[in-house]
Amino acid sequence: MKNKGVLIKELCKNISTTGAITFSSTSLVNKMLSYANFEGLKFIVELGGGDGSITKGIVERMDPDALLLVFEINKPFCEALEKQFPQDNVKIICDSAENLDKYLNGQKVDIILSSLPLTLIKKDAREEIYKKSKNAINGQGKFIQICYSYLLKYQFAGYFGNIKSYLSVKNFPPTFILVCN
Repeated sequence: MKNKGVLIKELCKNISTTGAITFSSTSLVNKMLSYANFEGLKFIVELGGGDGSITKGIVERMDPDALLLVFEINKPFCEALEKQFPQDNVKIICDSAENLDKYLNGQKVDIILSSLPLTLIKKDAREEIYKKSKNAINGQGKFIQICYSYLLKYQFAGYFGNIKSYLSVKNFPPTFILVCN
């Protein structure tokens, strides 16, 4: 990405909303996306597009006729994502994941992939995101979250019946991947 320096500055300036001191490593992105089978998925949602590292991995794996909605609240990140992903089947939404349902037009999604800094999001907003995400996923769908705290698994348990956790040590800091359905 051409403006990576600008995005790194934005990352540090807004750590309370980005929740990270660095972007996701290629290793983490690959491990996270390995828990999703993109073949046949038609409606995909990403929560927290950031610098586009996960978005890029999704776009490389998704079917050409699939639709990807990417939620990001940071305007400079959204502008960079729009430049990086100009294709018609990738929609960058500069809004909170709390408003997920407003963009689905009553449709169910096949998978939600998230790198939201949930531990930094206020409890009521976080619970809205969990609830709306669970309601948005079709019966066979998954919610996959990367996080730095294993304790988030217990928060997801109120919304998802089956949660598996995996540790990715090839990232700084080491990161958990929660796979929920």
